[in-house]
Amino acid sequence: MDYKTPLAKVRSLGSAHNGTGHWWMQRISSMMLIPLSFWFVIYAKKLTILTHAEISAWLAEPLNSFFAIAWLMTVFYHASLGLQVIIEDYVHCEWRKIAAVWAVKVGFFALGLATVLAVLRTVH
Repeated sequence: MDYKTPLAKVRSLGSAHNGTGHWWMQRISSMMLIPLSFWFVIYAKKLTILTHAEISAWLAEPLNSFFAIAWLMTVFYHASLGLQVIIEDYVHCEWRKIAAVWAVKVGFFALGLATVLAVLRTVH
């Protein structure tokens, strides 16, 4: 027996009336990571064979710096979404759950900002 109203079925709302957007963003960010990770594998291989000056010159190319920043931002965003789900599933005390989710979001934002600034500093 289905207890959802017709309107809830159309909106794809579950029992908590949210979460669909979070689920979609996890899927979209994971799909974005597939091509970006191919670029990252090429970058990681170059890190093992090129000098610092050569890596800086390669990363200074606009397309490469764009891909580096896009990969970093997507990885940190995807990781924060995943950790948020884990926290919401396994932390039962409400104030600890809220504090942990905020700490993850602020922490990943700070890490993302630091790595983007590091890329920009490397290319100039």
